[in-house]
Amino acid sequence: MVSVFYADASTKASNAFLGWIAGRSWLAFVITPSLSVLALFLTRRWFTGSEGSGIPQVIAALHATRTEESTLMRRLFGLRVVVGKIVVSLIGLLGGLTIGREGPTVHIGAALMAEIRHFYPHRNAQLERRLLLAGAAAGLSAAFNTPLAGIIFAIEELARDFESRTNGIMITAVVFSGLTSLALAGNYLYFGQIYVPENLGAAFVLPVACSAVLCGLLGAAFNLALLKWRTWMPDWLIALRARWPLLYALAIGIVVAGLGVGTHGETWGSGYEQARHLLTGSAPLSEAYAATKWCAMVMTYMVGIPGGLFSPSLSIGAGLAQWVHAAFAWAPMAAVIALCMAGYLAAVTQSPITSFVIVMEMTNGTGMVIPMMATALVASRISGAFTPPLYEALAKSNYFHVGALPTGGFLQKKPVPPPGA
Repeated sequence: MVSVFYADASTKASNAFLGWIAGRSWLAFVITPSLSVLALFLTRRWFTGSEGSGIPQVIAALHATRTEESTLMRRLFGLRVVVGKIVVSLIGLLGGLTIGREGPTVHIGAALMAEIRHFYPHRNAQLERRLLLAGAAAGLSAAFNTPLAGIIFAIEELARDFESRTNGIMITAVVFSGLTSLALAGNYLYFGQIYVPENLGAAFVLPVACSAVLCGLLGAAFNLALLKWRTWMPDWLIALRARWPLLYALAIGIVVAGLGVGTHGETWGSGYEQARHLLTGSAPLSEAYAATKWCAMVMTYMVGIPGGLFSPSLSIGAGLAQWVHAAFAWAPMAAVIALCMAGYLAAVTQSPITSFVIVMEMTNGTGMVIPMMATALVASRISGAFTPPLYEALAKSNYFHVGALPTGGFLQKKPVPPPGA
């Protein structure tokens, strides 16, 4: 119920912003910076723990030690965080910022399920972990109407293991959240049906390879931009962030507004509409869309307010497909878009199975399973050669002392406040 309400409110917030600036784009230089400042103020004043996509918070809680767990649960979950996640991210969408609702829905789902633990008379740490996983899976499932992807995401990205009892609770939660979503919103494909030839031919391996390399490199660049922001950000902006964070948010808001106005509105919002129109062939995008959306996404994340990466990443992937299609004009455009959406999301998250399953379920693209699998796997490996998994790295840097990550899990460290908390 909360996911369906949040999705509807997100759409209305984005449309409201577009209505405000229609015919008077200069208003963006007032609205976007102002609401960026308001969103950051609310996040830091009342809703610490709700910043970012929310997935690093879930990972941190799942991999915390017994002594760290209670502290992290108080800081990163609860009804306060749920309210902040919804309200502040909607303010960001009202300001035209490049954020998605899917990552926040994962955090919201986990937080709501975590509250249920209070109704268990004999609760323990293992039960709380199962509830967090189940809530996260149910949240992603409801956000995209992709139940299989929700389960796989919880196993591949969040838990990094498979436990039959945990997954029994997870699947039950996904089933009930899916039924509720179907009852309220109906059955739908997030991006609509794609149509590709039954036999793409052996030559299609060329756009698959090109898509994988391009998505892998640009996804790695995005991760490095977020994780190594002190390297590329000007010293004066770093100082502004440390001393006057609200002025910093104002400066970032002006940059995001400038990108939106300069691209005639292409970079506003999550990018869902742009990707959907390109996929259905109803509205082409400029050739520079992938690059400008990439910049808008990096800048928005630097503000430090609640907001997800999934929809903007899928939108950037759709923009990259235009570059690949320019080199292989004979390849079906819809097929190339599906490849690049799966590839770029896999490069950012380094969760290839989740990425191609999400795109497959969102587009009913069962005929593209093998090409999308190959693209996602190669793009993920290329990204992994340059950068660690983004969500794990953010969880470690924001909620634990810096230390090396062993394969498949965390070194247990004492929690430290996230930047700006």
